[in-house]
Amino acid sequence: MRRSFLAGLIGVIAARNATAQTPQQAFPPVPSWRPSFSQPLDRVIDRISYYTNGRRDFAVFRNGTCVLLHDGLADQEATEFSLNALSGILNYHPDVDPSPMDDGNVLVRYNQPAVNVVLHDIAEAHWSEIEDRHLDGLTPDEVVITPLGPNTFDTFGKQVLLGRTYMFMDALKPEIAEIRRVR
Repeated sequence: MRRSFLAGLIGVIAARNATAQTPQQAFPPVPSWRPSFSQPLDRVIDRISYYTNGRRDFAVFRNGTCVLLHDGLADQEATEFSLNALSGILNYHPDVDPSPMDDGNVLVRYNQPAVNVVLHDIAEAHWSEIEDRHLDGLTPDEVVITPLGPNTFDTFGKQVLLGRTYMFMDALKPEIAEIRRVR
């Protein structure tokens, strides 16, 4: 009996793996949500400057994703570094390390030197869309285990998914809006 149970389990795993590898699935997997609203880049820039104590140069993408730069990079080097950072997130795995900030915003960090800030008042003004669409901020077949359960998100988690969605938008269609230099 034990042997047939294991054989059945292996069959289920093989079937799941075969399903997961279908050629119709896009790589890398991306969420379907494209928020109908954006955040003002001048405010995103202000908050990232504040969070870095005004000591870091950073590139700002059109949807607000910011890549923290090494000191002394020329514009072309900064552009290449920033594009590679977003590519590294998109083509590896979009792991996040979110933090609530002292000003009420949410900072979303990634496995590369990139961040998104979710402005509290913008999220609040568009809460009905966030509430309705936050699960569309997950990639196909993605499961995130939270303290509330699989793919169950509180207010903070829903804002994290919003920030991560902006990163996906920037990574899929990268356009640097500004390279912000320490003055």
